[in-house]
Amino acid sequence: MTETMIAIILGIVEGMTEFLPVSSTGHMILVGNMLHFEGEFASVFEVFIQLGAILSILFLYRDKFMRMIKPGRLNIHRSGLTLSHVAAGIVPVMIIGYLLHKPIKEYLFSPATVIIGLIAGSVLMLVAEKVAKRPVARSVENITVRQAFWVGLFQVLALWPGFSRSGSTLSGGLFFGLSRTAAADFSFIIAVPLMMVACFYDLLKVISHLSVDNLHMLAIGFVISFVVAYGSVVWFLKFLNKSTLASFAYYRLVLAAVSYYYFFMN
Repeated sequence: MTETMIAIILGIVEGMTEFLPVSSTGHMILVGNMLHFEGEFASVFEVFIQLGAILSILFLYRDKFMRMIKPGRLNIHRSGLTLSHVAAGIVPVMIIGYLLHKPIKEYLFSPATVIIGLIAGSVLMLVAEKVAKRPVARSVENITVRQAFWVGLFQVLALWPGFSRSGSTLSGGLFFGLSRTAAADFSFIIAVPLMMVACFYDLLKVISHLSVDNLHMLAIGFVISFVVAYGSVVWFLKFLNKSTLASFAYYRLVLAAVSYYYFFMN
């Protein structure tokens, strides 16, 4: 398979899965293994196309980001979403992710661990839908800092590949009184600073493996990831207005079963 085709396939996979509760990391590991696209350059490529997906969120939520960075928005007593909410949502996973970054990369990035994460994340989402109470925060602007912190703690689960960052935060949101759309909006917004820090941290360690010969592949993957992620998020927000997370949980269970057969029974 040509490099261009690999870039197109992985750009589509990243864009479709990064912000849906299906685990983009898990999909990238599984598809990368299937395409035999592994190694140092593969790590660089995956970081670059993640940045494409992040850019789509910055574009979609540009008005909210502009309001948050205005003077005084750090004040937790101000109404609406503030930088304090974002900080509460990302600090727990940033601290734990930094402390456990090496063992996570060394021991958890494999098809077997992804399959475990897919199953565990599915169970979490189904339980969250089952026990979710009437939401007290129907809009992302109504979220309290306390709720943001608890959602951030659930996000720590996503450090295990296959669990899904959005799946974990959406489940946490349902447990602590957020509507599905409010939880989704908050999940997407806190993904931007979190993913940017994680991407640049990873990029600094593998950038030496980048060469001019690979730039076309990076450009293709970046653009496709941006476009597909944009469409994926717009569709998902409309989907959540009338549906639950159950269908994604069932998809993850099917994917886990298929992956287990492909990697361990075939």
